[in-house]
Amino acid sequence: MFGIPGKQAVTLTPAAAKQVAKLMAKQDAKGLRIGVKKGGCAGMEYTMDYVSEIDPNDEVIEQDGARVMIAPMAQMFLFGTEIDYRTSLLESGFHFNNPNVVEACGCGESIKFADM
Repeated sequence: MFGIPGKQAVTLTPAAAKQVAKLMAKQDAKGLRIGVKKGGCAGMEYTMDYVSEIDPNDEVIEQDGARVMIAPMAQMFLFGTEIDYRTSLLESGFHFNNPNVVEACGCGESIKFADM
């Protein structure tokens, strides 16, 4: 595991925890796995998938009835990230407040990390 012992790699706002718990119940999932993959105009994209089985290598974050798993290859990119869920007149969705991002595209879905 990457990071500081005793400190979670990712935190959820109350709104994000509520939405994750709602999605888990609706999909009968054990949680949501968050990762990153190559793609998008800035070079990387976040991924979110429903989980039916927990990988022993995932970092598991449980908060207020929500369970999020961080894929092993994503842990160093997501350390220190706060996940929020926002609703506006035009859109609703998860928002990643990630201190490791050095650049993002205009759509907000593609990101770039500093060379590690």
